[in-house]
Amino acid sequence: MNKKTHMWTVLGISVALLHIIPFYILLTTSFKKESDSSSKWTFPDYVDFSNFSDAWVQANMGTAIFNNVVITVISISLLIVLGSLAAYPLARVASKLNRFMYIAFVAIMIVPPLTILVPLYKFIVDIGGMNTIWAVVLVHISFWMPLTIFLYTGFIRSTIPKELDESAMIDGANRFQIFFRIIFPLLKPVTASVIIITGMFVWNDYQFSVFFLQETEAQTITVALSKFFSQYSNDVGLVAAGSLIGMLPMVVLFLFLQKYFIQGLASGSVKG
Repeated sequence: MNKKTHMWTVLGISVALLHIIPFYILLTTSFKKESDSSSKWTFPDYVDFSNFSDAWVQANMGTAIFNNVVITVISISLLIVLGSLAAYPLARVASKLNRFMYIAFVAIMIVPPLTILVPLYKFIVDIGGMNTIWAVVLVHISFWMPLTIFLYTGFIRSTIPKELDESAMIDGANRFQIFFRIIFPLLKPVTASVIIITGMFVWNDYQFSVFFLQETEAQTITVALSKFFSQYSNDVGLVAAGSLIGMLPMVVLFLFLQKYFIQGLASGSVKG
């Protein structure tokens, strides 16, 4: 092993440890009893699942997970359909207007969500969207649509030749038929990337949910778990257990889609 290879190996191990250590502490904390005052680095010599059962009941995790699933599935589905439809003409038609719109989408991605939170909150209140699933879905779609269009546009430009469109048009297909019958089935890799990237952010969202979903029956996992932190007490064991429960669906999703996710990134889905 040469010096350069050794350096990259050490760097890779260091990066892996940065991700593994917090997860290890999360595990040790979730399996410890509340009365256990041992170091957070010490894994308990017993297995106690009381934190998981208590977190499930006290945080109303069943309802929270259901709300997360509904919000995430609807948001991702609409992002995929609308984002891919919008990206197709941007990738195929070379015009000044399309170029301007593409640059605008990239610029919007840079805007921090907190800068628009106050006017957004007022808008949601005015349309009667407080504590409703559809309002949060609308917010997520609006916020993640630029990234979705950016990914789809780059993928279509770099991997799907225009000759496919031209051949289909010669056979008498219109633009919608070309897109849904030819182009969309070829978007599987970048669609997996969109599902994982946007799905992760929507599933773990706190900044929007904590403002717009305040009633218990409408809360998501992150908002439900935040109840364990208060001015007078912090029950980290319950939060750790609840976090592990909440992360499982996204872990399973990634394991199923990781092949397409990597393929989508490698095929140019993030190239402009």
